[in-house]
Amino acid sequence: MDTTAYVFDLLKIILPALIVAGSLYFLIQNYLEKEQQRRLIELRLENSKTTLPLRLQAYERVTLLLERITPNNLLVRLSSAGQTASEYHRLLMTEIRAEYEHNLSQQLYMSPETWEQVKQAKENILTMINKAYHALPTPQQARGTELAKRVLETLITDEVDPTTQALLAVKREASGLF
Repeated sequence: MDTTAYVFDLLKIILPALIVAGSLYFLIQNYLEKEQQRRLIELRLENSKTTLPLRLQAYERVTLLLERITPNNLLVRLSSAGQTASEYHRLLMTEIRAEYEHNLSQQLYMSPETWEQVKQAKENILTMINKAYHALPTPQQARGTELAKRVLETLITDEVDPTTQALLAVKREASGLF
């Protein structure tokens, strides 16, 4: 009987101690998990304070890129007066590629799908200008104004601005930040 009483006394002491220790373990574990989540949220908030302005600036720069390489704006900005069609063609191609290369780093702040649309818009414009150049009756003897006229005619007949879809994608993604 003595051993049985001793075991019961031992259980009376150990069992509550185990229950308290187990409860304490779960409470501390729960507290540590919540603290880690809080720190992660703080870190994300701090990062968003830094990256949000950078992302917005990237969207602005890509929008400016697309507006600058839109054929209407490009032809107005780069005068064709006094140039042959081949010189003007080369100037247009160089300008579009330079604008694009100047803004390549902005892809870090956008989704791959949106950046792909920006690339596609650039390629569509290059293709449009190339087709207009090669559609000239005598490209080597034509004037730059004839090439500009042909590009504008292509825009009017196609009724599609090659940058519209990319601009919409950039605006849609930028508005998703808010």
